[in-house]
Amino acid sequence: MRKLTGLVAAVLMLVTAGAGAVESSEDVYWVPADRDDDDGDGRPDTEGNKPGDAVELSSNSVKAIRVDGDVVRLWTGAKPVAKLPFTGRLSVQGLKPGAARIHTAAGVREVAVLLGQPVDGAGRSVDMARSHASLSRTLPAELSGADPSDDADALRWRVVGPPGALPKVVTVSSFDAAGEALDQLTSVPVATASCPADTAKGLACVRTPMLRLSTDAVDRTHPSAKHRTLLGDVGGRIVVSIGERKLAAIRVGGPRRGSVPIERLRGKLRVRIVRAAPGAPTPLGGADRLARAVAVREVQTASALWGQCGIHFGTRRQVDVAIVDPPPPSMLAVGCGVALPAGGGTVRFKLSRTTVQVETVAGTTPIEAAGLVAARLRKLGYRAHISPNPRIGPGALRSADILVRSNVGKPVAIRSADGGPLSTDPALDVCLGEVDLSDGLEHFYDLNASAGTIEERALIKGLSDSDPATIEVFIVPSFSRSGRIGESFILGDQGSIRNAVVIDETAVFAGARSYTLAHELGHIFLDMPGHPDDFGVDFPGMLMDSDSADPTIFGPRRLSRAECARAVRQSGPGAAVPLLTQWPLATKRKP
Repeated sequence: MRKLTGLVAAVLMLVTAGAGAVESSEDVYWVPADRDDDDGDGRPDTEGNKPGDAVELSSNSVKAIRVDGDVVRLWTGAKPVAKLPFTGRLSVQGLKPGAARIHTAAGVREVAVLLGQPVDGAGRSVDMARSHASLSRTLPAELSGADPSDDADALRWRVVGPPGALPKVVTVSSFDAAGEALDQLTSVPVATASCPADTAKGLACVRTPMLRLSTDAVDRTHPSAKHRTLLGDVGGRIVVSIGERKLAAIRVGGPRRGSVPIERLRGKLRVRIVRAAPGAPTPLGGADRLARAVAVREVQTASALWGQCGIHFGTRRQVDVAIVDPPPPSMLAVGCGVALPAGGGTVRFKLSRTTVQVETVAGTTPIEAAGLVAARLRKLGYRAHISPNPRIGPGALRSADILVRSNVGKPVAIRSADGGPLSTDPALDVCLGEVDLSDGLEHFYDLNASAGTIEERALIKGLSDSDPATIEVFIVPSFSRSGRIGESFILGDQGSIRNAVVIDETAVFAGARSYTLAHELGHIFLDMPGHPDDFGVDFPGMLMDSDSADPTIFGPRRLSRAECARAVRQSGPGAAVPLLTQWPLATKRKP
């Protein structure tokens, strides 16, 4: 590649004015080989119907006579130039690395085409249109003395082109799923490297170090590898530039390799911040706007960590967050003690001005008794939904909850008819599902974990939507008794509460010490009530560790490929209730 001199240099000064004009480095006039996928159709832009990274050759009409070399294509607007000579405004699209001469009425423009190409640790090229980059799931190699190439998720960038046009440094930038700037590494050095076997003669190659994509700021800024680490976001992009000009880009997705390669999956969270009582201060700071912002940030943090598995919960504006009061006492728990069969008696309570009275029959199960009460409520014009619970450890039978609504679907407050018990049956207990968070949420213990406490059931059933594919997330002021900061209800427990997470303010403010929301979501996605280290080897750096609390880079934040594969099997598109749906990276992919 020759440097531009004389007439060509003078012409270059004329054509680089205006938006999109080519920038030069050391007098080399270069364009990128347009092999990425800017239009999101799942194909390299060189195979598409419009260029992604064509560079303006002229801001005015120019007569193009001929092109020497097959490494570029000329465009006018959104149409390729089909035949030369041609007069008009021209742009140049690079097709493959090499050199070309463009003959115009004004002179000869010499063009270098540079190919930016992501390469994994084994030296394999990664297709920028049909594949993707992935977030690192391991500690930086520098901390263990390993080879950075052993990181299966790290990529280096190789630049192929005429020797005189190759850069000495590049800039690597990351963008989130909404297209907003996320992070950047400037002046990333490149070193001479061997070229692929099919590289044309006369071309040379340089490459960057292995670059990691990180999930969080603690990992990103660790001194051991901050020079080659930048934040990434599933659904976002990594862009490599030379100076101010883009060289190439690749989208960010889930693991590229493994038993279940993952592109991108979408999880739907519905977040409700629950006040201790109607009119009480809002958790997470007291101000509604601040509380919403903190909750959204918590979801984004969980999304970043689960990005290791290609799982994303939507952009900041897509997160469903609301601040609510606790539900009124509109749930009856039938068999709320140890769920014995009925001995015979009366269930009696009041709704507004209406007194409801139902006689129980000896030997009737709690679920059957709940059916009798619900039938009576429906005759009175109310909606009554029966929600059976699994049998708890000390229980004889299964209990059942009755959720009472008006004929338009609004919760109806229940109270004692005369200040006495709701049931006179000596065996069948009936309790009112009341939520009072002023003293913390009463949480389950081992023997009643599958059903949850009455207060937990009243909270979750009273505020949940009717979509089984939605994961309900409740943020409460606190749990009763110390030690608990988060819990989850999973499908595998066969309970009436499923796919729900409850965390408190402490969990949110603990942040990187425990990543509680991400951890509790893991129980749901993996359909796993326990923890890998309950009966196995303890790995404190894993997100699903049972007891790790460490805000450093060694803390609980990593997910294995096996866990990612399990999340897809248990909660992915093929699951009985798919909590994770396909969300293609190539949003305009052709069938």
